[in-house]
Amino acid sequence: MDYIIGLTLRIGVIISVVLILMGVVLLVIEGKGLGFSDIQIMSVRSHVNTAVIPPLTALSGLTHADGLSFIVLGLMVLIATPVLRVALGIASFAMERDWLYVVITVVVFINLMLAIFVLPALLHL
Repeated sequence: MDYIIGLTLRIGVIISVVLILMGVVLLVIEGKGLGFSDIQIMSVRSHVNTAVIPPLTALSGLTHADGLSFIVLGLMVLIATPVLRVALGIASFAMERDWLYVVITVVVFINLMLAIFVLPALLHL
């Protein structure tokens, strides 16, 4: 199980890096992403905040080879990678019948889910 967890982390990071690099290349070539111009995106004082781009909007841009969509997807994969690691940890501890660590890891997983999905909705982010 440790091998699977390590492999999952490596693959998640590699996929994330590839998606982000593809997005950067597409941004440089196209000069725009999700309706924003390259000046708006590439500026040091950019007003483009990926935290307010809904995931479904980013995913819909993939079919149009939209650079910002690839970057947002890469960031989502990067965020999901350690979350998947925690979920695999629950399975690993359950297979070992180490119930104390199953409970602790479930609490960590619930905290992650609250931080990713519930708190941003409550704070209108």
